[in-house]
Amino acid sequence: MATALVVQNAEEGGPGRWAEWLPEGGLGVEVVRGHAGEVMPGRLEHQALIVLGGPHLPDDDETAPWLAGARALVRQALDRRVPVFGICLGAQMLAQVAGGEVAGGHGEPEFGSTVLTLRAEAAGDPLFQGLPERPAAIENHVDAIVRLPAGAHWLASSELCPYQAFRVGDVAWGVQFHPEAGPERIAQWPEGRAERHGVDREELRRAAMREDAAAARVWREVALRFAAHVRGGGVSRPR
Repeated sequence: MATALVVQNAEEGGPGRWAEWLPEGGLGVEVVRGHAGEVMPGRLEHQALIVLGGPHLPDDDETAPWLAGARALVRQALDRRVPVFGICLGAQMLAQVAGGEVAGGHGEPEFGSTVLTLRAEAAGDPLFQGLPERPAAIENHVDAIVRLPAGAHWLASSELCPYQAFRVGDVAWGVQFHPEAGPERIAQWPEGRAERHGVDREELRRAAMREDAAAARVWREVALRFAAHVRGGGVSRPR
């Protein structure tokens, strides 16, 4: 089975549902927990790279020294055309490594289930084609991408954050939201992260529960398509 290296950047930020959905699609998962002191491999030997979210900027090496190694892996993947999927911090890292720009504390923060809008370019994208035009996904960010890399394909936006999904070349995707997370993840956020912005986590969790069945169908499909893309078997047809 092909295997994806998954870079975990926070205790509460594991691969979540994708730990089940990717193997369902024939892609194994190996997690390296940078936040726990595990060392990033110097060379990417896996068939895909997934970089998860966390409470850092992509170049915040002083407080998160493993990020330098994670950036090096993203650079290797882009240079060698190894499939990449970046989530939240991972998307910001992909954008930055590929030549875009990220800003800390930029714009309005987003927390909990949020409605996205797919852009016209999504219709021709291997992972996003045929998805609902306005799917919901869980958000948890205060930093944001402010400029996409040159030539990137801009796939989705939200009311408060324009760059919600994009593709670099034909093998690397970044999403600001959390397709791997279910409503239970909200209860695991560090105490005070959302509350300092006047947001109640329990209310967010209840709202995410109402959207979860439809959202899970969408992001499971994306996970399966990414697995198929890595395996080289094409993508599953839109359902």
